[in-house]
Formats: sequence, C-alpha cells, structure tokens
Amino acid sequence: MLISVSIVILLGLLLGRVMKSLHLPSLVGFLLTGIILGPSVLNVLSSQFLGLSADLRELALIVILTRAGLSLDIEELKKVGRPALLMCFVPAMAEIGAAVVFAPLLFDFSFSEALLLGSVIAAVSPAVVVPRMLKLIQEGYGGKKHIPQIILAGASVDDVFVLVLFTAFLGINQGSVFTAGTLLQIPTAIFSGLLIGAIIGWLLAHFFGVYHMRDSIKVLLILSLSFLLMGLEDLLANSFAFSGMLSVMSLSLMLYRFKKPVAKRLSVKFNKLWLAAEIFLFVLVGASVNLSFAYSAGWKPFVLILLVSLVRMLGVLLALAGTDLSAKEKLFCTISYLPKATVQAAIGSIPLALGINNGEMILTIAVISILTTAPIGALGIDLFYTRLLSKDSTKEG
Repeated sequence: MLISVSIVILLGLLLGRVMKSLHLPSLVGFLLTGIILGPSVLNVLSSQFLGLSADLRELALIVILTRAGLSLDIEELKKVGRPALLMCFVPAMAEIGAAVVFAPLLFDFSFSEALLLGSVIAAVSPAVVVPRMLKLIQEGYGGKKHIPQIILAGASVDDVFVLVLFTAFLGINQGSVFTAGTLLQIPTAIFSGLLIGAIIGWLLAHFFGVYHMRDSIKVLLILSLSFLLMGLEDLLANSFAFSGMLSVMSLSLMLYRFKKPVAKRLSVKFNKLWLAAEIFLFVLVGASVNLSFAYSAGWKPFVLILLVSLVRMLGVLLALAGTDLSAKEKLFCTISYLPKATVQAAIGSIPLALGINNGEMILTIAVISILTTAPIGALGIDLFYTRLLSKDSTKEG
C-alpha cells in the first residue's frame, strides 16, 4: 500500500505539472494517473489502497463544502442580488432536465436513473472556477458588474444544491417510493441541515472567541464535527430527513459570519488540506474506470455531454436575463459554468458501489464529463476573459 501511495503521488504530481504547463487543470493529470495505474491499464495499485475510495470520497466532500462555506460572503451575495441567486440552481436544474430527456433516448435509462445521472454531472467545478475568478478580481476584469462574484457565489451554492438533489435521487434509485412524502423530505433535509449546522457553527464561533488555540487544532475540531454531522445523516436515514452536507456547509458559513478573520485563516488551512485530498480523489476515480466498458459505450456519452452542456448554457442565459450584462459578458458566464470535476469525482462512483442499475455507465459519463468539460472550460476562461470582459479603470496600469 505504501508503494501504491508513493507511485500515486509521484506520477500524479508529474502529470499534474504537465497539464498545468499546457494551461489545463492539474486534476486532469491526476485523473489520467488513476487510469494508467488502475486495473484497466497497468494494474499496479494495491487492493488496500483502492479500498480507501469511499472514505476518501467522503473526506473530499467535507473539505469541498467547508472551503466553500469559509469563503462565501453572504453579504456579498446579497449585493449581487437576483442573478447570483438564480445562478445557484437554474443552470443545474436545466442540465438535470436535459439529462432526463436525452439519457433515456441514448441509453437504457429509467426516469429515476436519468435524474440520478443529471445530479451527478450537473455541478460546476469550484476547483477549476474559483481560482480563475479570484484572478479576475485581482486583475479587475468584470468587477464593475460583479461578474466574478456572481460566478463565485453561484458555483459555491450550485454544488451544495446538486449534492442535496443527488442524495434524494439516490434514495429513490435504492428502492424508496417516489411519493409526496419523498418530495417533502427534500425541504425538510435542507432546513434541518442548515439549522443544526448553523447552531453548531454559532456555538463554535463563540467557543473560539473564549478559548484561544492554534488554527491547526481548530481545523481538527471542524473536521471532527463534520464527520459527526455526516454520520448523523446515516443514523437518521430511516427516521428523519437530514442533510449532513448542508449542515457542514452551514457550520462553516456561521464561522465566516461571526469570526471572519478566523474563517479566512482556516480557509487557507483547508486549501492546503485539499492539495493532498485532490490527488487521491481524482486518482481513485480514474482507477475505478473500466476502459473496455467506456470504449464499448462509444460516442453516445460525448453526445449526451454536448447536449446537456448546451442546455446548461441556456440555463445560465435564463438566470442572467434582465440584467445589464452585455452579450459578451453573458457568453463569458456560460463558458465559466462549463467545467465539471470535483463533485463528479466525489460522487460519480457511488451508484456503481451501491449496485444501482447503470451505475457503471453513470461513472463512465461522469469521468468523460471531467475529461472534456474541465479542459474546455478552463481554456475558455483563460483565453477569452480579456476579450469578453471590461477591465475596471481603477485597475488599469
């Protein structure tokens, strides 16, 4: 297992660096590392290492959600207003709707399986989008109309929204009956998750104010509480609708609200934690891909991704309708909402692991969506932001 870990880190860092030199996201290199080292090609990874996939996937989800909460300013979201709010769910809903329409036409998918597939591929990637939007803010592009802030806020909440839907659709595909009660569980899970997470986050913020400790200890406390909240969802699964993911997000949001300087320092810590988690997450996803199965799927996954991406772009335009953004600025927003990566890597293999029908096809489509949309979206943002966005006069020179 130690040999597997060392090979993964060394080859992952190497291919990640190669991808960055090509102006592509390093996560593409990590994914390719997993495919090369996995059972479909060289088959050099130990079974013990591959057995860590589920645990690392959940850890990655916690880190993703905590990073989002520790850096999301609700007041900034209020300033941006309606467009940012609509960007949180309209593009994702458009893509899920497109998956429901096109997946059964291209594959042998039921309605519930198409919903599940849509929720897997619908989330935009903060790993690709966030650093690029921060770069735009620093350089002063699109700042006058808050375009980077709209995309940042929308992408952060978009992930959480899709993850909650994924949990609901996963339950339906595992045999839960789709009734009015099932639908009622979604708002119940959202409200209970937000409330419990907010209470714990508020208490934790006051605890940090009274008891002084190193930031590393604070990170351990947050991780421990997050593990408990995720575990609580499993414990209450048969009796009460509760979203552990939303509670983790809500906890970190309250820390940002009441202890902003502490939250900013902790965000840096979690970003460093993500550097390691990202390598293992994408490598394990790549290793789980069955290349012969993906090859047998042929062109259909690519057609599906193209169709749902086009519908997603229409969803972005719908969310931005009625704003003062120009056609060029709206086009930039549609490009920025294309990249898929982190959420797809975190949840793409769950349906297969749970034995759900078409689970292997869902994983295959999720991986192909990362390999196609992450490079295209990243290159699109990098190549066109200077052409499609205006630079603030205060940033000139």
